Amino acid sequence: MSKILAATPEQKLASNPEASAWVSANAGSGKTHVLVDRVIRLMLEGVDPSTILCLTYTKAAATEMANRLHERLGEWIGIDDRALTQRLTSIGCESIDAKLRARARRLFTAALETPGGFKIQTIHAFCERILQLFPIEAGVAPGFEVLDSNQAAELLNSSRDM
Repeated sequence: MSKILAATPEQKLASNPEASAWVSANAGSGKTHVLVDRVIRLMLEGVDPSTILCLTYTKAAATEMANRLHERLGEWIGIDDRALTQRLTSIGCESIDAKLRARARRLFTAALETPGGFKIQTIHAFCERILQLFPIEAGVAPGFEVLDSNQAAELLNSSRDM
């Protein structure tokens, strides 16, 4: 069972689907927690998970976010109404009734059934995908490939040797 962290008023505001938010904070300050809360609240509001995009700086952060999201939603399936109400309250939900609890318990299945899974990726991966979809508009060669670090090092070394 995951640890229940009550969100601060600022975190509740940032996770509110009706608010526009830019979250910038130090490592370990709760950014991932707030983003997971926001994704869950969006889904509770009826937003299709396939239309939600979460961007991170690192692959590790993207993996961590996806794991936390699935862990939390998976937990909600098997806990009693009182515990689920407590979880929903802790992320800023109000007016929690049987209908909202039932919806919350279905989110894990919705997440699993989302084609391609949640779109939680790095900024670089997102930008690369946009360039692949619109190469002409971006002024890059169609079918381009991004160099990995080894290829980039080899290319740099060979250009130095010229």
